[in-house]
Amino acid sequence: MRRLLPVLATVAALAAAPAALACGEGGYSYAGLAAATRAFGISASLTPLASFSIATGHTAGWVGVGGPHQGAGGADEWLQVGFNTIGGLDGSNLYYEVARGGVAPEYHQIATNVPTGRPAKVAVLEIAGRPEWWRVWVNGTAVSKPIRLAGSHGRWAPIATAESWDGGAGACNPFLYRFHAVAVARSPGGSWTPLARTSSITSPTTKLQRSARTTSFVAAQGQVALRSLASLSP
Repeated sequence: MRRLLPVLATVAALAAAPAALACGEGGYSYAGLAAATRAFGISASLTPLASFSIATGHTAGWVGVGGPHQGAGGADEWLQVGFNTIGGLDGSNLYYEVARGGVAPEYHQIATNVPTGRPAKVAVLEIAGRPEWWRVWVNGTAVSKPIRLAGSHGRWAPIATAESWDGGAGACNPFLYRFHAVAVARSPGGSWTPLARTSSITSPTTKLQRSARTTSFVAAQGQVALRSLASLSP
């Protein structure tokens, strides 16, 4: 599975993508928030609010750090955790993915067929006292071994976003995810604070519904999901 983790420069490129592209640049579309400042981790209570059957490609809602060319020597390097739905397979999966050292991303499945509407608190966090070493957390439990991301210490602004990849079919896949109580770590190991200053990550086919009082939002794409927004609260 190919996955693109956008950084702010990529967000700008997506916003400027020509309308002729069927579903964003490279068949990807996004809806989320990027932190405006660097941090040492990101967490959220993430919920798949609807189950959609998709024929090809994938959808996902995740939190993460890093991105294309963000590692040592300009290598692709990132770490993300969240839910996805894969074309041809029913149900939501919990997963995490890591890219490092210029090799193909590693995909790790944590759980399958997670019921729609069941939240999970997901996080990626740099380990206290071990610069450049990270772990993935789900519901307060570490689900990965320590992962070294070379050159990452103090360099990355975290991201919380939903995404769709059309699998080459041209049509954007539908999704509906709630991100609640998004927080960033101000030091390795924790010191969590609500995500405050942000930049929006959007595509022409997606929509964000944000709360003015909390660090929460709902990300949607597809006619059914977009119609549901009116009855949902972040």
